[in-house]
Amino acid sequence: MTGDLSFRAGLKDVLPTVFGYIGVGLAFGVVAHTAGIAWWLVALMSLIVYGGSVQFVLATMLAAASPISAMLVSAILINSRMSLMSMTVAPYIKEESLLQNIMIGTLLTDETFALSMNKVNYTDHKLKPAWFHAANVGAYLVWMLATVAGALLGGLIANSNAFGLDFAAVAMFIGLLYLQMIGDRSKPLGRQAQVVVIVIAMMYVLMRFFPGATAMLIATILGCLIGMGVERTHG
Repeated sequence: MTGDLSFRAGLKDVLPTVFGYIGVGLAFGVVAHTAGIAWWLVALMSLIVYGGSVQFVLATMLAAASPISAMLVSAILINSRMSLMSMTVAPYIKEESLLQNIMIGTLLTDETFALSMNKVNYTDHKLKPAWFHAANVGAYLVWMLATVAGALLGGLIANSNAFGLDFAAVAMFIGLLYLQMIGDRSKPLGRQAQVVVIVIAMMYVLMRFFPGATAMLIATILGCLIGMGVERTHG
């Protein structure tokens, strides 16, 4: 990764991430096919909902004939963390127009957020719409195509877990976290690892008392507060 913030650089930077999207997208397509969801509905869901974890939940709820209100509440809870990510990105693009901010925020995902936070370590903490649009749109299109491919191939794959597709998202996030930690030269690696371990421990405990999405949101907020405290202590 370099300090280049051009559209071409955005496509290049997001390339490793989209390989993870392909694995997860194929897995979702297979799950959706098993739930009886047509491939064109899978395409619409990927284009409109555009959220891996939400789409997996919705596919399961559709198969169980759950009420629309329950689906809506579940989607809001699962994706509530995106508001925190958007607020984190906002200061880097505050000089851009409202339309640019809306376009970037609309397609922001966990992966492109992590990618952008890694990118600022090479750009003197600056981000440009051209780079962001390339990363966001590239990931968006690959996700849609991968989910449709999974739906079309679903009848040929009896068990997606046998191919390890269900682990693709986990592996991708581990890689993004590693790149973020080694790329951020403003903080010692040991200090970052300390916060990571604390957040993992909190997530483990919280999941015993809250649903996964709620536990993730609480752990994220607490992790931010703990990170701020650690910075002030060592600052």
